[in-house]
Amino acid sequence: MDNVYIIGVGMIRFGKYLDGSVRGMAGDATRLVLEDAGLTKEDIEAAFVANTFWGMFANQHSIRGEVMLWDMGLRGIPIVNCENACAGASTALHLGYTAIRAGMYDVVLALGAEKITHENKALSLGAYATCMDVENFEQHINMFMELNKKLDFKPPEGETAPGEGRSIFMDAYAMGARWHMKNFGTTQRQLAVVCAKNHWHGSMNPKAQYQDDMSVDEVLAAKAVTYPLTRPMCAPVGDGAAAAILCSQRYLKKLNGVRPIKISASILGSGTDRDLDGVDIGERLSKKAYETAGLGPQDIDLAELHDATAYGELHQCEAMGFCALGEGGPFAESGATKIGGKLPVNTSGGLECRGHPIGASGLAQIHEMVVQLRGEAGKRQVEGARIGLTENGGGNLGVEEASMTIHILEKV
Repeated sequence: MDNVYIIGVGMIRFGKYLDGSVRGMAGDATRLVLEDAGLTKEDIEAAFVANTFWGMFANQHSIRGEVMLWDMGLRGIPIVNCENACAGASTALHLGYTAIRAGMYDVVLALGAEKITHENKALSLGAYATCMDVENFEQHINMFMELNKKLDFKPPEGETAPGEGRSIFMDAYAMGARWHMKNFGTTQRQLAVVCAKNHWHGSMNPKAQYQDDMSVDEVLAAKAVTYPLTRPMCAPVGDGAAAAILCSQRYLKKLNGVRPIKISASILGSGTDRDLDGVDIGERLSKKAYETAGLGPQDIDLAELHDATAYGELHQCEAMGFCALGEGGPFAESGATKIGGKLPVNTSGGLECRGHPIGASGLAQIHEMVVQLRGEAGKRQVEGARIGLTENGGGNLGVEEASMTIHILEKV
């Protein structure tokens, strides 16, 4: 089976584009990725397209990828629509990877585009709940309440019930953070350290939604969302699109002047029915990724982790094996995850600052990793970066992600 390489990436700046459109953003990202790869639309043999909410907001269901690419003139080729919550775009990449490995195609497009901002803010926030088991949503809320009792946690005065005035995922992450704080002594300040670091990284990323540096104290003093999370610790609502072009090794040999990055592992998995003390999905899948790539966590030079909240990054540093279970807080405080540290994490600013348009986030991670491994990241460049890992979670069932992908990329 052929090796698979990324030969192009493209991404628009994530932000709030109230008057923008999914197809417009998708077109912009597609033009950018074709330019980066030095290819034309006629070179693309298949496309794998991710989107989550277009049908809900604009009633465009069923053929979203075909509609997105129609205006670009990408017609007549196989187009696969991919919907997998927050992991949709990285799942599209995984599908493109597996299709090339199977020998079906030599060059494919992976694209993710999402528009979440809406005049009706309640509609935007409520949409996130569809990334859970809708029929059993009340049961899920009751589980949160029961976990609060087990943790002996009493919400601060004035805090609303789970999902009221915020994404329900903020409550899921807050629950995990409270569990971590009780079991390992993790502090709210350590979460603020993670967040402040990402704001510093994001301030150097021209494609990030938020580009303002913030101190730890400013993060702690910001408006509360749900304890222990403050607003800067949570990914914002936003829009955007990102894309990658993948090719086979035999196709790569025909090209000149490209800057290929090898996909050494592409792992997709789903969650299990476990409790908070069970083996985490990230731990399970990262072990598979390391085995596939013939590497270990000690070989990773930098990582893009799914930090829908600051706790997400702290938790995934442990799950990926970058530090021991319970040591995510001290690991962040040590400076290891900052640019210049032992293992920089979320050099893009992460979901907290780069932004989190659900159906595009996974390919935004890939964009950052490719730019870093090529040595083209400017002020936020990680010196000597050769091997990078991306982890992208999607949705929620029980106490963990419903879906997750992990990719390991290597500089050629």
